[in-house]
Amino acid sequence: MEVAVLDIKGKETGRKANLSDAVFAVEPNNHAVYLDVKQYLANQRQGTHKAKERAEISGSTRKIKKQKGTGTARAGSIKSPIFKGGGRVFGPRPRSYSFKLNKNLKRLARKSALSMKANDNSIIVVEDFSFDTPKTKNFIDVLNALGLAGKKSLIVLGDSNKNVYLSSRNLKASEVVSASELSTYKILNANNLVFLEGSLEGIESNLSK
Repeated sequence: MEVAVLDIKGKETGRKANLSDAVFAVEPNNHAVYLDVKQYLANQRQGTHKAKERAEISGSTRKIKKQKGTGTARAGSIKSPIFKGGGRVFGPRPRSYSFKLNKNLKRLARKSALSMKANDNSIIVVEDFSFDTPKTKNFIDVLNALGLAGKKSLIVLGDSNKNVYLSSRNLKASEVVSASELSTYKILNANNLVFLEGSLEGIESNLSK
């Protein structure tokens, strides 16, 4: 699959980028995509929730009323879950929500997500660029030239570029990642993918294994 390479002004450079069919034209595996996205979201959870159970509540341990003769149910502790201020039954405890997926499945999920975007014509290839200083206006100019102003977009760099990253950080709709940080969730969460030319070789070599 060939895609025209654009410059940062949105004009065609006359070159074509060849997107590997082994990465951008596979039969999408929806279940693999589901599992990879589920794992990504699970890993974002802190899992620090905690409720006190009856053994952790501060309070008197005396028997609050006599066992018989009151006409009501027997009760032995003010910390019982049935009383206000008592402990919680089977309350949440700190835990990790992460789970393991094998590398082949995660690789298939990313290829499936990229193939979905390729089928939707949502992939743009731009020649490598950089900024002399971090400046949001320069980044906005690039988005405007590419027709992505106000749209959710993911810009994929070949190598980390601090000035480009910092220039994009104030924009909610756009995110900049390096090729090594590309994930299934981020691919699907963006309406458009913008690959810098230098990122394609690394992506294809990592995912075509």
